[in-house]
Amino acid sequence: MAKLNFNDEAEAEIEDGAPIKEACEEEGIPFACEEGVCGTCVIEVIDGMENLSDYTEEESDFLGEQDFERLACQCRIKSGSVKIKY
Repeated sequence: MAKLNFNDEAEAEIEDGAPIKEACEEEGIPFACEEGVCGTCVIEVIDGMENLSDYTEEESDFLGEQDFERLACQCRIKSGSVKIKY
């Protein structure tokens, strides 16, 4: 099981390879289109970017140059631990 840490406060366990959307939604991160177009669910990855899936085409189109931001509706957690801020 992978771990997703929110703002250094809450933590969720997620199956390896699973989308992070549901855990983020339960933590209160807002979602709108859920298709990677609107940017409502932008999160900042503080640690563990390597444990997330590769950027989707939708993320690349919306975010441009990728460094530490992701769209929660598009990410999957591969394994390990990821710390995010929203």
